[in-house]
Amino acid sequence: MKFFYHPDQEYHAPASFLVRGQLTASPEGPVRAEMLSQGLAASGFTLSEPEEVDTPRLRSRLAQIHTPRYLDFLETIHARWRELPGASELVMPNIHPCGGGHHYPRHPVGQAGWHLHDMACPIGADSFRGILASAATAQAAAEALLAGHGTTYALCRPPGHHAGPDRAGGFCCLNNSALAATVLREQFKRVAILDVDLHHGNGTQDIFYYRGDVWTGSLHVDPADFYPFFWGGANEEGMGEGLGANVNLPLPLGSDGTVFLDALETLVERMQAFRPEAVVIALGLDAHRDDPLAGMTLETEDFAVVGQRLRRLGLPTALVQEGGYPTEHLDANLAAFMQGFTGG
Repeated sequence: MKFFYHPDQEYHAPASFLVRGQLTASPEGPVRAEMLSQGLAASGFTLSEPEEVDTPRLRSRLAQIHTPRYLDFLETIHARWRELPGASELVMPNIHPCGGGHHYPRHPVGQAGWHLHDMACPIGADSFRGILASAATAQAAAEALLAGHGTTYALCRPPGHHAGPDRAGGFCCLNNSALAATVLREQFKRVAILDVDLHHGNGTQDIFYYRGDVWTGSLHVDPADFYPFFWGGANEEGMGEGLGANVNLPLPLGSDGTVFLDALETLVERMQAFRPEAVVIALGLDAHRDDPLAGMTLETEDFAVVGQRLRRLGLPTALVQEGGYPTEHLDANLAAFMQGFTGG
């Protein structure tokens, strides 16, 4: 098993974001990578650095899941933003096209509101370099899987599953799990993305909603009560060729390990009916009871059981890190999952 992390991810490190009207210290920063790395080291695993980051190959694959204008926005918005009189250091929108916009703006403020779905994705001067390194890490893990290295893991931050074709949200700017699936589709005809994060992977759903070759499934807190609020219902099943290839299992706020693991069994059964040839696990650890985003009440031991169940899939698997935020348990949660997944 190979594990990947590119240190350039540290270039994306906004210190704060806006939540419930308050400017708050961001839980999504380089310290996450440090803690997750400690969890891997405790299990005897070492991280490899992808050889390259910004390559035509990566750009081409990202263009399959994100719009050209969105990719250009991520790369150029900070410089254009800073040219505005009185602009802040971080790109943070003050207007959004609620209800659906009819016109794509030319002005940087309008573009920021269009593409940054919420206030959890501030963009700094070096953010794009870090965001691209996160995507390159996911790409490296998927390529290693295709090269025959067995199951692989990508330590990605910022995470990606809230990033849709044309927008960022929930700390996510480029969809790392969707990128990994795109790489795997170059060899496998049917690929599944199984999302076990606390939150619904709404960006992943939107990217593949009309496609029948990539199955997407997510278990998460019911969006009636929790972020991302507007996506993730059980009635969202895909459309067109993708009808039936999207499965959501919303769970009650505060669900414990028993509820989570029962839902995981159901989600796995639904995925197996799709007969995938390879799978991407969008690995969230934020369902832990002490996670600062506070939505479920899993214990560290539950992640070992999650790992054991996913190990039994018996499919070529790329693990892509999604959520899981700093607590005294974060490193132990990843270690427990890996011990269950590897049988260690």
